[in-house]
Amino acid sequence: MFFVNRYKIRSFEMGLLLRDGEFRRLLPPGTHWIFSLTGRVRVEVVSQRAPWLVHEQLDLIVKSGALKDRALVVDLKDHQRALVWIDNRFSQILMPGLYACWTGQKDVRVELLDVGNARFEHGALKVIARTALASRALDVCTVQRDHVGVLYIDGAYVDTLAPGLYAFWKGQSEAKVVEVDLRETMIDVGGQDIMTADKVTLRLNAVATYKIVDARKAVSQTDDVRQALYRETQLVLRAVVGARELDAFLTEKETVAQEIEAGIQHRAGDLGLEIVSLGIRDVILPGDMKDLMNRVTEAKKAAEANLIARREETAAMRSQANTAKILQDNPTLMRLRELEVLERIAAGGKLNVVLGEKGLADRVINLL
Repeated sequence: MFFVNRYKIRSFEMGLLLRDGEFRRLLPPGTHWIFSLTGRVRVEVVSQRAPWLVHEQLDLIVKSGALKDRALVVDLKDHQRALVWIDNRFSQILMPGLYACWTGQKDVRVELLDVGNARFEHGALKVIARTALASRALDVCTVQRDHVGVLYIDGAYVDTLAPGLYAFWKGQSEAKVVEVDLRETMIDVGGQDIMTADKVTLRLNAVATYKIVDARKAVSQTDDVRQALYRETQLVLRAVVGARELDAFLTEKETVAQEIEAGIQHRAGDLGLEIVSLGIRDVILPGDMKDLMNRVTEAKKAAEANLIARREETAAMRSQANTAKILQDNPTLMRLRELEVLERIAAGGKLNVVLGEKGLADRVINLL
């Protein structure tokens, strides 16, 4: 039994003619009359505006050559990927497989890429990374400002990345970027109980400021560079402070800090660090030692005050002895001094002179 079917294919469509379920040929836009026996022939109408031709028999359609001059065919191997641009706008990343894109309705451009290099570099990386489907093919990471990224591929160091956007192909190699902060960082080394050379236990709080100057060393030499620096500072603190007596330590804290900084500088260099500064923030003495120190300080201050008083008294007595000797050798100065004394007495109030010795009146009269 024969059937005649009419198919209207519009200008932006294409017909796929199948006989007994197998692709035979394309039907271009227009009106087509198809004769078939008992429905063995059928036509599937697809839109060229899609723009991808998706069909279970795509491989047969491509092999038939029917898509020549009508579609762009891309056959990607395992080591290949493709970037698709439609009407000069990025569309998607194609994974390995067979693809066909209609060229009649849109301007299609395909870039073939070899993913032998795990890192993906492209001038339009920012645009590509923003697309929703990019995450299927790419691992995208961003290295922030004032940071660097240490890149490892398959466990081996490859490069140190400056701030910016980076992408790596999935499924080819294992890429890992460790982000490292290059800014100055402070670390508190607190609560360190250390015994001095004279067997006094102190509790010290120190602070160290450092920055990373070699990101690769900072990542590869230890699993936690901050913790490693903390341990090194502890050890150097104990070595330097433990070699001094308490009095020497208290009077030379700046020198001690400089020795500690010099002691950890070499080890910090091995870790990729630079010590910017190191200082002792707090020194905490035991309660009984603190009372003893206070008493010693009080006794020292009392002795210093007593010494100053004695020194001033001696100076005053020496000055008086010198004055007496000058007056003894100069009677005129003696008379002037006597007049000054009488003047001060008279200025202070009434002057009463009581004379009891013969001849004393004459001397006072002569003096006045």
